[in-house]
Amino acid sequence: MEKKKKESGKSSISKILNDAFMELKETFAAFAKAPKALWGINITYLLEGLVYFGILSLLAMYFNEYIGLNDVSAGRMVGILTAGITLSMLFLGGTVDWIGVRKSLLVALTFMLIGRIILALAPQLGVSGLWESSHIYAMFGILGVVIGYGIFQPACYASVKQFTTGKTAAMGYAMLYAIMNLGGFLPGIISPPVRKTFGISGVYWVYVMLTILAILTVYFILSKKTIKYAIQNAKSEVKEKIENDKDNLDDMTGKEKLKYYFANFPIKDVRFMFFIFILIPVQTLFAHNWLTLPMYFERAFTGLISNNFEFFTNLNPLFIFVLTPIVAGLTAKQDTYKMMILGTFVMAAPTFLLTLGPNIYTVFGYLIIMTIGEAMWQPRFLQWVAEIAPKNMTGIYMGIGQFPWFLTKIITSLYSGWFLMKYCPDGLNPSQMNSESMWLIYAFIAMISPIALILAKPWMGKGLEKTQ
Repeated sequence: MEKKKKESGKSSISKILNDAFMELKETFAAFAKAPKALWGINITYLLEGLVYFGILSLLAMYFNEYIGLNDVSAGRMVGILTAGITLSMLFLGGTVDWIGVRKSLLVALTFMLIGRIILALAPQLGVSGLWESSHIYAMFGILGVVIGYGIFQPACYASVKQFTTGKTAAMGYAMLYAIMNLGGFLPGIISPPVRKTFGISGVYWVYVMLTILAILTVYFILSKKTIKYAIQNAKSEVKEKIENDKDNLDDMTGKEKLKYYFANFPIKDVRFMFFIFILIPVQTLFAHNWLTLPMYFERAFTGLISNNFEFFTNLNPLFIFVLTPIVAGLTAKQDTYKMMILGTFVMAAPTFLLTLGPNIYTVFGYLIIMTIGEAMWQPRFLQWVAEIAPKNMTGIYMGIGQFPWFLTKIITSLYSGWFLMKYCPDGLNPSQMNSESMWLIYAFIAMISPIALILAKPWMGKGLEKTQ
């Protein structure tokens, strides 16, 4: 009898693994047949992920060393960039709905190119110090990036919605998110040797060159011919979606378009607003990836980790690249709300590992487990926001859905510098620091999201359970 139970248990496990593998295989196979124009978007997003995260991971130090700001002011400047991007999406995300994907990407990348050139030049253009001339120039550089990125990301996600079907949507959003994060890992390899030879400004000039490469990629690879070919050769479901999306606003006047936008804003939906705002606590961990981790690795550790902090800071994007498509394939049929609860919990919980003190094993444990949680919920959330949007409103919905992310960046940047100065100050011996208390507070903050989602599940009902 006991032997039969064991055999039955093994059979059940084997069936679960086999079903999971088949689901993963089918999802990847379906996605592989997606229009080639989608891969043009992915290449551009890879380059932009590399440049964006590469600049971001050094930005606080850039303001410290080149512009002459302290930790608190430097953290606020980083917050202005990251929060400004999200706020920019709120106002400029609809650009793709008006002028199309290709033009939106070219406009966005041009603004980002100008901004990044100014950032690289700012230390040589003026005097360092808070509100001195170099600081003002650097802020103009940030403005260019903010405007560009506010158009860029909604345009990329609108293209995924346009070129995927019900079977390939989850993988499409997951791959875009994963590829961006692969780009986010690459600075850990590119940045250290350049920084050690030419300084942070030298690294920024490399990123200027890569932004030019992204513009050329859009211009030549994601050409009008490529998009036309994608429409002509798309499967009926994709082709019908593309054609339907093209003509919804074409016959409207400007006044009618504005009326259409305001009539379809989701801010009246209390559940929608709760759903996006309750993610703020767990999203603070994203902000700490660039506001806290670079300085934490450099100050609280010695040797390998301290000298190569960019590499360790950017391990999360590498893990995301590997894990996100796999998690998406295995969970494509799971309802969204369940994945949000599980994902936010898995992402928040490993922060408690860092309360054990600076240790390479706890760092890797935190990064790996946190990444699994991120892969479980973040792409599904972005997919959900894009898919519930009415025709020709994907861009503006992405902007609204990202607004709490704007608040997260602002709030986290306001206190992250203070926590670093109190618990992990520059120049102090690591043995005299108290980074454990800092991470304990951050862990309690992050856990608010999964707990609130669990408590709110009966009220949220079935309206948000699954997106197709």
